[in-house]
This record gives sequence, structure tokens and C-alpha cells, in this order.
Amino acid sequence: MYSVYLVEDEPHALEMLKHLIVWEKHGFTVKGEYGNGAEAYAAMQQERPDIVITDIVMPAMDGVELLRRSREAGWDAAFIMLTCMSEFEYAQQALEHGAIGYVLKLSLRPERLVELLAKARTALEQRDKWRKLDAVSQAVQRETGEAKERLTDHPQVDRIVAYISEHYSREITLGELARLVNMEQTYVSNVFRKKTGHTITSFTQKVRVEAAVHELLVSTLPISVISERCGFANDNYFIKVFKRWTGKTPSDFRRS
Repeated sequence: MYSVYLVEDEPHALEMLKHLIVWEKHGFTVKGEYGNGAEAYAAMQQERPDIVITDIVMPAMDGVELLRRSREAGWDAAFIMLTCMSEFEYAQQALEHGAIGYVLKLSLRPERLVELLAKARTALEQRDKWRKLDAVSQAVQRETGEAKERLTDHPQVDRIVAYISEHYSREITLGELARLVNMEQTYVSNVFRKKTGHTITSFTQKVRVEAAVHELLVSTLPISVISERCGFANDNYFIKVFKRWTGKTPSDFRRS
């Protein structure tokens, strides 16, 4: 469930907001209730909520300042702003700082809150998807960096790495790679493993799995299509290799 902070300086309004919907029914849980932005900001330094629903005008620190400081700190919680008619200018400032939206307190109804939370959920799911993609990308970059350090003294191996990285979507044979660098097949296999720490087969699998991870995160393509696009001979082999490298099947990985 996504965690929610409620920030409101009027106790009766805070209670109303807390009991306006059954949070867990919609996939959310209220993790904190605070009377002003300063209290919420202090709590956020220890625990990052997914969503902050905050009044705009409050003592100590208002909602716009809480949003601004959160963004400066690099926190990416989704903000929903509560406002009065006279605070429209502040609401506009909140949108400029990346708030999901705002709603007039007097017109806040359960269905409107659920609508805003659904919008926040979409933003959070996109955030989580890009976090996964960024983690994979960083891992690939680390691997690439390490490979470059190992390959600086062997341009033929460099060429094989680049060739596999470009042509992973189709079958690649050892004979093809040997001809590419004008070397004997057994020698190619031995020197590649020595310089990269991978056999040619395992390196090719790694490249294909990384490509599949990217497709699973950024597309809704069927598993069978991704398998074919990433160079696997059939779906069963794809699932087996993917699980060996990631610990999950492609379907489980996409769901997680």
C-alpha cells in the first residue's frame, strides 16, 4: 500500500479528512497526521511518505513551503493541496512546484479525494517504474565500465562485445564471431572469457536479459513478443534464462 501523510492545522478538518474514505480499501494507509508543515517536514526526514495531502495556509510552515523544501531535498512524494477560495494564488504556486492537484476544502467529497488519489497512484507507479529502470541502467553501466577496464588491452574482444550488444536480437554463432575478428573459434572463446569473466554464451544471455528487463518496464508487450525481440529461441527458454539471471520469471518481474 502507498503511505499517506495528512497535514492540516484545524483539528476538526484533519479528523474529517482522516475518516472521509476507507483508505485501505483504495490501496493507501495513513502513516502520519501533522498540524503544520514544519512537523511534517521533520517526520519526512526520517520516513518518506508516498503521498502528502496538505492544507496550504498553516502556521510554522505552509503547504507550499513544505512542497518546495521537499523538492529541494530530492523527495518525490505526490502532493495534493487543500485550499480555500482566497488561496488560489498559492495553489497555482503549488502546481508550479509539481503538486498533483488541489481541491477546495468546501467541495472535498469522498469521490473527489479518490479521484485525486488515483491520479497520485498513476504518478507513483510511473515513478516506481523509472526507479527500476534506473537501477537496471546503473547496473548495466557498472558492468559496462568494468568491461571497458578489462578490455582496454584487447580490441578484438571489444569488437565482439560491441557486436553482441548490437545484434543480440538474432542468433549469433561462435563461428560468426570468430570470422568477425579473424581468429580461431577455440581461441576466441578462451580469450573472451579471460578478458570479460563471461563465456560468450553467458554474456549474450546477460545482454538479452537486460534488454528484456527494459522492455518489461517500459512496455506492455506480451512476454512472447519480448522473448522474440530479445533473441530467445522460444518462450520457455526465455523464462528459464530470465529467472536464472534475475531470480524471477518475466511475468513476476513485471508484476513486482
